[in-house]
Amino acid sequence: MAIKSRNKKKVEFNMSAMSDLVFLLLIFFMITSTLISPNAIKLLLPSSSSKTMSKQNVTVYINDQFNYYLDKRKVEQNELQQVLSAELGPYSDGTVVLRSDKSVPVQYVVSVIDAVNDINKSSGQKHKVILATKPAKQ
Repeated sequence: MAIKSRNKKKVEFNMSAMSDLVFLLLIFFMITSTLISPNAIKLLLPSSSSKTMSKQNVTVYINDQFNYYLDKRKVEQNELQQVLSAELGPYSDGTVVLRSDKSVPVQYVVSVIDAVNDINKSSGQKHKVILATKPAKQ
């Protein structure tokens, strides 16, 4: 007569603990990837092959020392909205052409766009900002 043991071990692998771990890792990576700042990458403005031309009323330049120029006159950032408002005054739908050095951070470009948007809100007009680019090499 053979003796049978009462405690038989099952040879199985339970996947529920492994799937819980995978889901926890997935949630962790999803949360941490949204915390990464998109401003960590400095962007250089690309060349453009488009030939869109617009009637230009005012030209704003931003050089590589982050100085603003309205045509050839240097303008401080805190005076930019006031000077642009005076220049765009006679036009109901004027166009501001923004010529910026490619090393200028985007925040300086955004400050010109914000100044024009504030002028539009206060005057009820529809001035536009166009970013000038250099022609793409063929």
